[in-house]
Amino acid sequence: MDQLSQIIQDFSIQAGVFYTGQLCGLSAFGDESHVEGHIHILHSGTLTLADADGSEQLLDEPSIVFFPRPKQHLLRATESDNAEVICATVQYGIGQQSPLTQALPEAIILPLRQATALNDSFAWMVNEALSDNLGKQTILNRLMEVFIVCLLRHLIIERKIEQGLLAGLSHPFLSKVISAVHNEPAHPWGLDEMAEVALMSRSKFSPLFKQVLGETPNDYLTRWRVSLAQKHLLSGKSVDHCAQLVGYESPSTLSRAFNKTCQLSPKAWLKKALEEAQQT
Repeated sequence: MDQLSQIIQDFSIQAGVFYTGQLCGLSAFGDESHVEGHIHILHSGTLTLADADGSEQLLDEPSIVFFPRPKQHLLRATESDNAEVICATVQYGIGQQSPLTQALPEAIILPLRQATALNDSFAWMVNEALSDNLGKQTILNRLMEVFIVCLLRHLIIERKIEQGLLAGLSHPFLSKVISAVHNEPAHPWGLDEMAEVALMSRSKFSPLFKQVLGETPNDYLTRWRVSLAQKHLLSGKSVDHCAQLVGYESPSTLSRAFNKTCQLSPKAWLKKALEEAQQT
């Protein structure tokens, strides 16, 4: 299985389409009560995107507006703008600490003409949004999830993300290390072995990894293991079992990794994650 598929399998993307049609007036999104991201697709007409700080951007062609994490923003259009949109919330398997959210910038604003590989999934979604077919809501949700995966693939292939996990996946040598670590998280990875997998010397590997991924190889390994442990905790596994699954010799070692990564113990993180899930 390729690494993008593996990540999505481990840390699922869940989209909920909540509006399709013409936007008229002012719509606000991402206030403090929200724990999910948003994606808006303008498929015809014109609209204005505004940040909470008041900065504005006019969108006058089919475009994607993707906020992977909660962020206050506004969409504004008049009746004469004929802005036809599809809007959805986006959630992830372990919440906002998911490697998927951490791999993405705060906002992605992309005209569809710059991502022609998305045309088929875009057209299918628009056709479904304009229909009155049975099962429309369920199909739209799944199509939006497919669309987001296609968007991530486009960003990787075109190297649109300069730093982080997606940048690493597009690198011909670092991607080998990421794949190995993801496939065997419990393996006792050391810097020398990771450099060997990357077909590089240790002295070249370590600074390159930090430059592209934005963190040291050991910090990345810790964060990846913690992310997997979070997924296992949500599935009902004990802290002791989670530690064994991700390569830590004891629950206390896993707890130290949790405190380093998210400033919470495993049990405190789980309690917070479950409370956030109830808000959605």
